[in-house]
Amino acid sequence: MPSSTKSDARLNFRLAADMKDTIEEAAALTGQTVSDFAISVLVGSARRVIQEHDKTVLTNRDRDTFLALLDQTDARPNTALVAAARRYKKRLG
Repeated sequence: MPSSTKSDARLNFRLAADMKDTIEEAAALTGQTVSDFAISVLVGSARRVIQEHDKTVLTNRDRDTFLALLDQTDARPNTALVAAARRYKKRLG
């Protein structure tokens, strides 16, 4: 995973020799250096974890309720939502 940006951060850790051998073999099979292989696998895994954490999964009932609420044409924002919108607009300047 060659990078065109300056690499100035480090991660240091110890691992069992057999784990290191496995990582070195996988890196060689992909034609990458051990560092590039480790970085690509770690970053890919980290992104998946973050994506799963940020995802909201609804049941069919919850989805239907949510969509029905969006379709209500007579709905009015409550005071908390109005205040939040004002704060947001104020931040935008």
